[in-house]
Amino acid sequence: MSNGFKQRLSYRLTRDTVLVAMALGLVLNVVQITLDYFSAKDSMEKEIHALIDISNSPASQIAYNIDVRLAEELLDGLLRHPATIDARITDNDDETMAASSKSSPVSPYRWVSDLLFGPDRVFRQELRVPQLEDLPLGHLIVTIDTYHYGALFLQRAGYTLISGLLKSLILSAALLAIFYFVLTRPMLNVISALSQVRATSPEKVRLPIPANHREDEIGTMVGIINQHLETIDSSLAQLRHAESAMKNYSTQLEQEVADRTREISEKNDALQRGNRALVKAKEDAVRRARARANFLASMSHEIRTPLNGVLGMLGLALEGELDSAQRNRIEIALNAGESLLGLLNDILDISKVEAGKLSLENIPFSVRHLIEECATLHAQQARRKRIHLVTEIDPDLPEDFLGDPTRVRQVLNNLLSNAIKFTDEGSVKLEAAYSGGSLRIDVVDTGIGMSTEGLHRIFSPFSQADAETTRLYGGTGLGLTLCRQLVERMHGQILVDSREGSGTHFTVTLPLPVHEASEDYDLPRVDSRLKDIGIAMAIPPDNPHRSAIEAQLRKWGIPIRGASRHPDGILLALANAGDEETLAFADNWQGAGVVLVDSSGTLPPALGQQQLLSLPLRRDELLRCLLLAAGLLDSEEQTANAVEDDEQTGTEASLKILLVEDNQVNQMVAVSLLKKLGHRTDHAENGLKAIQALENNHYDLVLMDCQMPVMDGYEATQRIRQNPEWKDLPIIAVTANVMQGDREDCLASGMNDYITKPYKREELRTVIDRWRPAI
Repeated sequence: MSNGFKQRLSYRLTRDTVLVAMALGLVLNVVQITLDYFSAKDSMEKEIHALIDISNSPASQIAYNIDVRLAEELLDGLLRHPATIDARITDNDDETMAASSKSSPVSPYRWVSDLLFGPDRVFRQELRVPQLEDLPLGHLIVTIDTYHYGALFLQRAGYTLISGLLKSLILSAALLAIFYFVLTRPMLNVISALSQVRATSPEKVRLPIPANHREDEIGTMVGIINQHLETIDSSLAQLRHAESAMKNYSTQLEQEVADRTREISEKNDALQRGNRALVKAKEDAVRRARARANFLASMSHEIRTPLNGVLGMLGLALEGELDSAQRNRIEIALNAGESLLGLLNDILDISKVEAGKLSLENIPFSVRHLIEECATLHAQQARRKRIHLVTEIDPDLPEDFLGDPTRVRQVLNNLLSNAIKFTDEGSVKLEAAYSGGSLRIDVVDTGIGMSTEGLHRIFSPFSQADAETTRLYGGTGLGLTLCRQLVERMHGQILVDSREGSGTHFTVTLPLPVHEASEDYDLPRVDSRLKDIGIAMAIPPDNPHRSAIEAQLRKWGIPIRGASRHPDGILLALANAGDEETLAFADNWQGAGVVLVDSSGTLPPALGQQQLLSLPLRRDELLRCLLLAAGLLDSEEQTANAVEDDEQTGTEASLKILLVEDNQVNQMVAVSLLKKLGHRTDHAENGLKAIQALENNHYDLVLMDCQMPVMDGYEATQRIRQNPEWKDLPIIAVTANVMQGDREDCLASGMNDYITKPYKREELRTVIDRWRPAI
């Protein structure tokens, strides 16, 4: 193996060395030529001045005696100098006495000389005689052609450059020879030895160390290569030994493979029989799943229909004139009904999760209001067990998030229900905060806790911590499983920390984005006068509700002081039905007003400036009680304004609506809500009567139930769409079915939109406004 000349290391070393040497020599030559240039110019000046000084005395005598013949001889003598091209003597009036000149030499290199020294130089010397120093006699003028000196300089410069180039070439040849014999040839010998190594036996080769290189880098390199060759020799010997052992095992392995193949064939036959059984079992499971889905859809409609009527009537009752206690009880009943509806939805959701068809909404909702509603719903359960249910929501929690409020409510209700169920004394605390783009909700109880083994089972379906827990407290074990599945579907995380006998701590983290609302009309308005009045706090420091109340008051900027040190403020006192001392203290309070904080739910409705604040804490209710107690808000006026605002729907846009509903309770609820929205309503009991009503009257919009006797909503809608006069009539499906595919079935039959029962005013208003005919 041989490398090209230009690829050899000696060539590259020589090339780099010579290039550096030539560059350095060029710099030195330039410096030498520059010094020679200045020396040539100085020499020229001195030589001409010396010539003029020699001619000065004869020229002065000639000028004094006015001897023209001698003047011409002197000037001809000056022209004999190779650089002189013109010489003349002038008198005091610059009149020429005598002159002599010759032509300048011609050369192709003259332009270089003229560039360096100039084309010519004129020297002028004043003439005087020693006898008459003060008498000027004229001037001796000599013109010099600089090419004589420039040519000499260029000759020397060329010699300098050519000699430098020759020296570099001689150095290159010498270095090339030295590098070849000292470096390249020994390495080529090593390369030649390596190229002769056979692939079949590379371990038998040893490289010779070049002469005179045993102690330098080449000798060291060859020695290391020989060491690696010895290592290869040893490795190949071991490999051959291993190959020999492998050949011995090969026969045994072939026999084992034959045996295993026979066993696999037998198992494969058994597996095929099992697969056929599995296919049959799968078909049976699919049939059962379809039957279960149909059963769940039917059950959903049959249970939700009367339940929707109950919820609708409770909603209508809340719109009447009620005192705070009545309103609170009806709200609790409504929340309980909605919780029952939620339990039904849980059963359906389990089926959706198992089928992979659970869908999530992404709408704005208030986490604060949702937490307060869930806590209020479970408050009575906590009171019956005489435990504290505490809501401690960060006052800086954003008002609205984007997500699925129904699924978040399911998670909270399950966690709260479990915490209260397994806590016999102490408290259940629900905390919420937002940081780093994630909502964190903590449910902490002081209940029975769980063992380490129980922690590994609680998220499994139909499982609880242990059998004793199931026997004492009951339950299906589906709640936490559904919680985990819902949280994971929302891309969140649920963690649990518990010790047996020391309570349980659930942490739910949800990456919900904050919804930036265009207006802040939902925020409670804090009257600045409350900050001047202040709060006289009469809640014990160890009460678990106090920290949440204090945090909210500080957020509003309302000062807090002790009751004994602030007799003029609003008294905020914790009281129970049997606490005569606190009640008497509140009756005799002379300050701005009284707010009694009721954690047991046993206090009667407060009157006048004494307001009742039920726990767990609700932010808006706290502010309302403070405003009423301070006389800054009239309770009756507030209720009237709320009713008036609710009933104000813009009567100028009243619509005539056909309600198709077979359930009388639902008819009453829907008609009442539509009337409050300012619309006129007719109703039909089934789809056939709905078609007859459309033939006899004009309607702007139809609310169509789906499951009805005689003719259901799907068939009725298809019949309506067959009539060209009704092809643009808005038809809104109103159904209790919530199974996957119900919405698609409604739209496929020709309906324009879809809402679910129970009837809700805001939902009705939104869908009616969306499909309101253009006027």
